[in-house]
Amino acid sequence: MALSEGLEEWWERYCQLVSILEPVGVGAAEEEVYRHLVTLRAATLDDLVKHIGRESAEIRAALDGLLERGLVGDEGAIGYVPAPPALSLGALIHQRQADLRAAELAVAALAEDYRTARPPADVVEVLTDRETVRRRFLQIQDAARHEVRSMVVPNLTIVPHRENTAEREALRRGVRYRALLDRGALAAPEMVTDVRASLAAGQQIRVVDVVPVKMMIVDEETAFLPLRTDRPESPASILIHRSGLLAVLIAFFETEWERAVPLPIGEDHPGDLDDLDRQVLGLLLAGLTDQAVAGQLGLSLRTVHRRIRQLMAKARVDSRVQLGWVAARKRWV
Repeated sequence: MALSEGLEEWWERYCQLVSILEPVGVGAAEEEVYRHLVTLRAATLDDLVKHIGRESAEIRAALDGLLERGLVGDEGAIGYVPAPPALSLGALIHQRQADLRAAELAVAALAEDYRTARPPADVVEVLTDRETVRRRFLQIQDAARHEVRSMVVPNLTIVPHRENTAEREALRRGVRYRALLDRGALAAPEMVTDVRASLAAGQQIRVVDVVPVKMMIVDEETAFLPLRTDRPESPASILIHRSGLLAVLIAFFETEWERAVPLPIGEDHPGDLDDLDRQVLGLLLAGLTDQAVAGQLGLSLRTVHRRIRQLMAKARVDSRVQLGWVAARKRWV
């Protein structure tokens, strides 16, 4: 019981310190008074002191702030009356949205000034500290507005996929993600699970035999690459800002994207296969060996072989190449 009472007391103090309406300029004390007024419909200063249990001076200061923002009215003998929340708070929200939009335009103008004022030598920015590289990698995705293109190699060491929270947030904002995946990366532990989650979140993923370099391009504004391709453990990276060099990297990505094949896993296709058969077939068509398929799906090699034989029998074919053609025709993957 004592623990429960302690938690309730802590929660009450927390609510007094934190204002849900703070983003629109309403402080914690003001919000507390406003909420009581909404419940009471009208109240005098003495009424509020009694209900809230705070000093009169604190309540009066909060009321002054609410009056200034038009959230309450002073009706004399009746006391203080709250303005309708949808009307009064809605106006504050719209004003804050307008302020944020103005700030966004100002940032865009500053970014353009920064870009045009940058000397040619500053087109390439070198980062060597691991924490700085990690922070900038997430930061440029946080700033993404339209599209992120990426080329994924095996053995991601600086920011593993599951720690890339910025990607998930950007996808939720509606940013388009296209990823070119090195076929060898699919053999990494849990990679297929991560890829399926990315596909489910709306990312587009294609596979190529070899991705020559790890790279990320954000909004045709910035590219992020390793400084040394021969030392995958090194955090040293380069940022390439808008320039002819960046245009070449974008063209290179688009060329590789056209050559790549869609990853046939994680998608919902019609057909008469169960989910496991579809996963086995998808990984085989993505280029994984039988052993790698077994490892990714947690199956024995014997089980994988049996599944493949069953798939070939269902397709009435004698080779895996023929199985691929039938699978495509029947839309099994």
